[in-house]
Amino acid sequence: MSEKYKVIDSSMPTFITCSFTQWADILTRPNYTSILDESLQFCINEKGLRIHYYVYMTNHIHLIATSAKNKLQEIVRDFKRYTNKMLIQAIEDIGESRREWLLAKFKYEANRTKRANQYKVWKDGFHPVILDTAKKLEQRIHYIHANPVDEGFVSRPEYWKNSSYNFYAEELNYDGGLELTNLFE
Repeated sequence: MSEKYKVIDSSMPTFITCSFTQWADILTRPNYTSILDESLQFCINEKGLRIHYYVYMTNHIHLIATSAKNKLQEIVRDFKRYTNKMLIQAIEDIGESRREWLLAKFKYEANRTKRANQYKVWKDGFHPVILDTAKKLEQRIHYIHANPVDEGFVSRPEYWKNSSYNFYAEELNYDGGLELTNLFE
């Protein structure tokens, strides 16, 4: 694996992108985002993950994260493996109207890549970018919080529930599902 796709120092703020296979729009229901929240919170509590900024889009997520306890690539690997199973289970159990279509996409991807037994929800990799300058950090923070606005989902970043924006906006209350760590404290 190339060095540019590895996290050399997990204690450095790292921009992470995890995308769903075939850019499938999974995160359109609260029960799916809850699975991500619960899994990331487990990683925070048990694996030493610190999430500083995040956004869940419909077909991918972005994080700025660090870890002093475990390697980020191991945490992301475990997160994706677990949520792959849980998302498939939720798709099968909740009466998802797109059930057959989603499962067919994920089964096709598992067969095509030979990288999963039955269903492959996540694309390989997580495209880490070490944020080792103030400019890189500022750019990625803005990108994360502007993403839902730029995609036309909301008119202002504070209207997007699955984001860290309101955690940092002093006049707003954060009611997201993740325990965040302020990078600047």
